[in-house]
Order: sequence, then C-alpha cells, then structure tokens
Amino acid sequence: LNMKLSWLVIWAGTLFLNPVTADCNITSQTVTCEESGKNLSNIPTNLFRNVTTITFKNNKITLKDSDKEILQSFINLTELYLNENMITVLYNNSFCNLTKLIILDISNNHISTVHKAAFAGLNQLSVLNLSYNRITQLGSDVFTSLKSLTVLSLQCNFLKSFHIKLSFKLIKIALAGNPWTCSCDLLDLQIWLTASNVTMENEDNTTCTFPNNKEKFSIKTAAIQSADCKIEKASLENTVTSTSAIKLKNIALLTALTPNNITGNNGTHAELPLLGKSWTFLAGVLGFVLSTTLLIFSATKCPTWYRYLISYSHRRLEENDSEMFEQEFSADMNSFPTVSGTNNEDPIVIFEKIHAFVPGEDGFIEDKYIDSYVTEGS
Repeated sequence: LNMKLSWLVIWAGTLFLNPVTADCNITSQTVTCEESGKNLSNIPTNLFRNVTTITFKNNKITLKDSDKEILQSFINLTELYLNENMITVLYNNSFCNLTKLIILDISNNHISTVHKAAFAGLNQLSVLNLSYNRITQLGSDVFTSLKSLTVLSLQCNFLKSFHIKLSFKLIKIALAGNPWTCSCDLLDLQIWLTASNVTMENEDNTTCTFPNNKEKFSIKTAAIQSADCKIEKASLENTVTSTSAIKLKNIALLTALTPNNITGNNGTHAELPLLGKSWTFLAGVLGFVLSTTLLIFSATKCPTWYRYLISYSHRRLEENDSEMFEQEFSADMNSFPTVSGTNNEDPIVIFEKIHAFVPGEDGFIEDKYIDSYVTEGS
C-alpha cells in the first residue's frame, strides 16, 4: 500500500510540475502523449527513466540534440513512436544507447536525409518504419548495423533506386509508392528480391515509373538485362579510365616541363617539391626587394639630379641681352677708383691689368655663333 501511495504522489507531482504532459498517459512503464493537443516540440525531461514504451505521435518534435540526449537515458526502451512529427534529418547516432529497442516508427515526417550511422547502436531493432517521408536516396550501408531487422517499410518516399547488399536479411519489405526507375541502377535490388525469401508487401502496386515502356511493370519482374548493364558498366569504366589517363598524361607533361630535380654538391639529384603556392610567395618577396631597392636608389640620387638640372639652364643669347650686358659692364667700370692725371684710356689699362688673360692663350674669345667663313673674310 505504501508503495502504491508513493507512486501516486510521484505521478501527481510530475503532472503538477510539468503541465505540458498533463494530458499524457504516464505510468511507470509507458508514456503516451498521442494527440495530446499540447503540440510538444521537445521530449519532456521529467519522465521515468525505466519506461519501455514512449509514444509522441502527432506533435512537433524535430529530434534536436537535446532530444537525443534525453532519449539516451531510456536504456530499457523497447518501443518508440515518433510518427507524425516535424523530423527532417536523421543524423548519425540519433538513437544510440537504445540497445533494447525493438520497434522504431518515424513515419509521416519530413525526413529527406538519412545519414550513414543514423541507426548505430540499435542491435535489437526488428521493425523500422520510414514510410511517408521525403527520402530520395539511401546508401547501402545505412542498415548494415541492424543485424536483427526483419521488417522494413520505405513506401511512399521519393526513391528511384536502392542499392542493397545480398547479406541484408529481411522477412518483409514495403517499397510501394516510390518513383522507381527500372534501369541498371535497380538491378541489384531486383536480384536481391528474387534471390532472397523476403516478402514484398503490396507487390502489385510496386511498379516502375520510368522508362515509359516499362511503366506499370513490377520492379521484381521488369525486364532489366544484366548483359546490357555489364556492357554499360564496362563502357562507363572505360570512359573513367580514359579520363584518368588523360589527367595523368597532363600531369606528367606539366611535371616534365617544370624542373623537378637539381644536382647537389655530392652529385646526387635532390627532388624538388611540386609547384604550389610557394612560387607566388617568392614572386612577392622579389617584387618587394626590387621596389625597396628602387626607392632607396631614387632617394639617394634625386638631390644630385635636381641640382644638375637646375644648374644646366643655358639658352641662346639674344640681341637685347647684349645691350643689357654692355650697360652692366659700364656700371661696373664706373665703380672702380680713378687715378688723377690719366687720360680716357686709363680705365682700359686698369681693366687689362685686372682682367689679365691667362698666359698661353692668344687673347681671342671664341664665339660659336660666329661662322668661320665670316672671320676668315674679315
């Protein structure tokens, strides 16, 4: 009696502290918030950790990181229903630590991407429902960790092909409602469906959508010639091989045109690294050194050049300039002291004394503007 009373008190306290789950059916083993009208966007944190069944149908759960952390604490969980929610992506390790989970229903969501390790850790999972989502592609390794999987539902998605391994063991599979393309990409699935003992649910409606000549044919019996696929695969491999050969040839040609080894002091050839971004750094260093040297040279030589250009301001002597020179010369001569008792030729004598010509000269001043034939004629 005391035990039941304590459970009742705990349950009442849980409802009082978390009104979000007030409309949910919560017991020590099950949590059912199916169509509660609360529009849960997160998984509640105040649930019993030893529950075995959780149902969050018709809510707004997106399976964020916080939701995944809460789910990891339910180590005894065997059934999880997250159908009709707002999940868009199944990331890696979305359900890790749920080693006892047997049924996982995530149908009627908006799932478009399923990562490779999304179902890692679900060693006991037997039933997986991914129907009515938006999945366009599934890798062949997505379900390899599900060793106990027996029922898989992928109906009503956007799958066109599905590469599956022969070791994938199932009892029942649902593939209807997908736009299957019955070509070589679907050959692996067709071989697996024929060779295994799996039961394909709603087989009559699991038909080809493309190409048009195979429309309405079952994907299990549609004519897909393995010989044609081998030829197509061989031609594709040849194309890839030729493309790779061309790329390798271009790389070899580029390597031959560039120096890839040098001779060391000991006569051996040291292989240089391939051209990369180091040449741009080298070019930048050389440009910086050259520009710095040019600036220093200009700063050193500019004053000398400036003085040379300023001093070299010769121009042709004009007629007006000669008259001005005579006036200035007369004014200079008047400034010299005169000696009494001399005649008018004394200043000339003084000028000759002052401005005596250098010995060895003939006393004549050469003027380059006087033609030689005029001098000879005079």
